[in-house]
Amino acid sequence: METHYPSPFAQLELQRLPHSRQGSLRAWDAADELLLEELAEAPAEAPVLVLNDSFGALTLNLATLGLKPQLETDSWLSARGAQRNGELNGIDADRWSLATPLSPLQGTYATVLVKIPKTLSLLEYQLRRLRPHLNADSRIIGAGMARNIHRSTLQLFEQLVGPTRSSLARKKARLVFAEPAERPLPEAPPPPGYRLPEEKLVITNFANLFSLDQLDIGSRFFLPHIPAGEHPLQIADLGCGNGLLGLVAARRNPAARLLFRDESALAVACAEHNWRHNRGDDPRARFEQGDCLQGVEPASLDLILCNPPFHQQHAVGDQIAQRMFRQAHRSLRVGGELRIVGNRHLGYHQQLKRLFGNCRPLDSNPKFVVLSARRQ
Repeated sequence: METHYPSPFAQLELQRLPHSRQGSLRAWDAADELLLEELAEAPAEAPVLVLNDSFGALTLNLATLGLKPQLETDSWLSARGAQRNGELNGIDADRWSLATPLSPLQGTYATVLVKIPKTLSLLEYQLRRLRPHLNADSRIIGAGMARNIHRSTLQLFEQLVGPTRSSLARKKARLVFAEPAERPLPEAPPPPGYRLPEEKLVITNFANLFSLDQLDIGSRFFLPHIPAGEHPLQIADLGCGNGLLGLVAARRNPAARLLFRDESALAVACAEHNWRHNRGDDPRARFEQGDCLQGVEPASLDLILCNPPFHQQHAVGDQIAQRMFRQAHRSLRVGGELRIVGNRHLGYHQQLKRLFGNCRPLDSNPKFVVLSARRQ
């Protein structure tokens, strides 16, 4: 894997997280290169805000210039990856700062760099938060691979920031330039969500979550297979998203304690919001942002429920699912169970059987399969 990035500003060693010696994915892309080339011709001015920088390629380059950029990312892996790359390149932590989309923005930004996120909902959320912190002289530049910049992307910049244009594509990447307009911010729509009367649940979805307006078909297929019991189990909703699986498990297992884990800060906040809304001050749950189950005590869980994602930002693959399965195996007690739903074509049955030594199909349809594996 290529790790050396000679930008116009610095010679950096950049690694992805999770780190892998295999595969061709780099910790930066052509959109990062194009954006930094733009800044080499027309330098950035402080204060600088960088949104959605995957592993610090933009932020750390600007830090070497003394601009003290602020990086905002929803991803735990991106945040830790940027920190690790900063350490790898000897860039002190006081030369840049780190925040989540839940952190308050401060003051007015002269330069804002936006890596176009996978979901329009996150882009809208970030641009709405950003607008009060811009003035007529603020410079806003978006960057992404051309295949990920659509008419709807440009329309969001136009509606929420101001007049917008895009560059020609170079190396399959494109820049977006938006000029702040002196006009009122359009009213935000109500938060999306749905009701599940059969489970007596009202679900609200925050930005950057999957299937905002309705229950996704994979979870719907999985819900009948969430077990019920009276034992004081330790249950984890791994990759919890809005927390639906854990909420159903809590209702069916009144003596259980729940752990909600996701690498998205907005997902963890959403799961906690839905818990409070549906279960009030029930103290049985805790909510953590992190890398799968990293940091969870080994052999401490009885049941792990999971609907694994098959992408990390714009990159598609089963690496995250494999990491989830390995950490689930480590975190389960002997006899503890990992129960998942997944697309049939992804071959999770073979992966679980190799790792756990067993795997039992509980249900399937032409698209999905529900699988159970127990630690022996």
